[in-house]
Amino acid sequence: QVQFVESGGGFVQVGGSLRLACAASGFTSTHYCVGWFRQVPGQEREWVSAINRAGTTYYSNSVQGRFTMSRDNDKKTVYLSMNSLKPEDTAVYYCVGKPTVSMRTTCGSSGYRYWGQGTQVTVSS
Repeated sequence: QVQFVESGGGFVQVGGSLRLACAASGFTSTHYCVGWFRQVPGQEREWVSAINRAGTTYYSNSVQGRFTMSRDNDKKTVYLSMNSLKPEDTAVYYCVGKPTVSMRTTCGSSGYRYWGQGTQVTVSS
């Protein structure tokens, strides 16, 4: 059974930083995209970032330059380092994943079949 478990959410002031972690289990695909969505109640979910097997990272325009993805393959864990946080970053953040054909597949916003339960990030002034 595939499970993604997020951690690291919490409360932070404007301009501060947080690091989210996503630990995956039962996800055995050789090639993949793993990343993050976020959602505010009453709004559509928004794709944030992703990383492929080759280590190439992808970011939405709203977070590029402020957020950085990384990974620890031995721990089957990916991280989202968030800097210069803004109130509009407040949301539930979901870890997501999908198998891919190639290790260098471009990881966009569509097709993610595995979702975690989410972790709340609140940015306040």
